Formats: sequence, structure tokens, C-alpha cells
Amino acid sequence: MKKIKAYAAAGVDIDLGNRVKSTLPQLLASTHRREVLGKVGGFGGLFALDVRKYKQPILVSSVDGVGTKLKIAFELDRHDTIGQDLVNHCVNDIAVLGAEPLFFLDYLGTGKLEPHVFREILKGFATACSQNNCALIGGETAQMPGFYQLGEYDLSGTIVGVVEKSRMLDGIRSVRRGDVILGIASSGLHTNG
Repeated sequence: MKKIKAYAAAGVDIDLGNRVKSTLPQLLASTHRREVLGKVGGFGGLFALDVRKYKQPILVSSVDGVGTKLKIAFELDRHDTIGQDLVNHCVNDIAVLGAEPLFFLDYLGTGKLEPHVFREILKGFATACSQNNCALIGGETAQMPGFYQLGEYDLSGTIVGVVEKSRMLDGIRSVRRGDVILGIASSGLHTNG
């Protein structure tokens, strides 16, 4: 009980955090692949990679943030797409190596947890993870009063994927004469990824 009182004295609302997070299991389960073990909410996410599908599986990982696009989300009070942007940014970072996304973990730091904002961000994570067949297996939410301006937060994401070693893309060395370059119209304002 003393620990909870210490958190409360520091301005961290543990009860609010627990209430908000209690609504997440169903949303997060919608992103799960058959390789996901356990449930979300522990100290680590579990993923059983079926290595029998590969001759030489290479794990590919990346961590990134949304960057200054967060200011646009704050100004417009629109937080549903920012989670999608982060997941897609991370997916793009490993796609350039030829990797298939396997799972994603998020970090959200804020001064005060706003339930509706938190839910919108997580819905964005879940939407993009589902679209990319990438399991959302965990994350961290840090309430740090006085550290962030009121109504603001920061996000980062970590993604892990896999590529068969023989199919790994290696930058300019993977480009061959006769390759086709495709230009695809943007669906809107994205992060720098």
C-alpha cells in the first residue's frame, strides 16, 4: 500500500492506469498471430518463431519514434492515426531489408494519462499491426507528471521481423539493372519513414 501512496504523491494515478489498461486485452488479442504465447500485461511478450519454415532465419529489429508529427496530433486533438504511423514507420524500416514483421511493442510517456487519448493511440497500433500481420505483444506506459507539457506525450515502438538469409535485401547491392521502381501516392501526412 505504501508504494501506491508514493506513486500518488508523485502524481501518478495507478488506479486510472489499471482501469484504462483493463479494456485492452480484447483489442490487443485482435492482432495476435498463432505464434503469440501468454497474454499481454506481463513484463515481457512471448513469441514462438516457427524456425522450421526457414533454412536460415535472420531476425531483423528496429526502434523508432513518430517525431515532430506529434505536434500535429496535439494541435488537431487527433490521436487515432499517430499509432498507425508509428507501426507503419517501424514496418518500413525492416521491410527495406526484406523482413516480414512478426511483433511490435510500444512505449508511451506522458505527464497525465488521458484515457480517450490512450485508447485512440492503442486503436491505431492495433489497426496497423493487424494490417501488417504483426502481433502487438506488449508495451510500457509511463506517467511522469511535470516532465511533459499538459496534453502532450511521446511515443516509440520496437519491431521484430524475420527474413530468410538468402532473400535479405542489402541496400544498393540488392539493386539490379532492370529492377522496377514504384511510386505510390501517400495516404496523407506521414512520419519521415
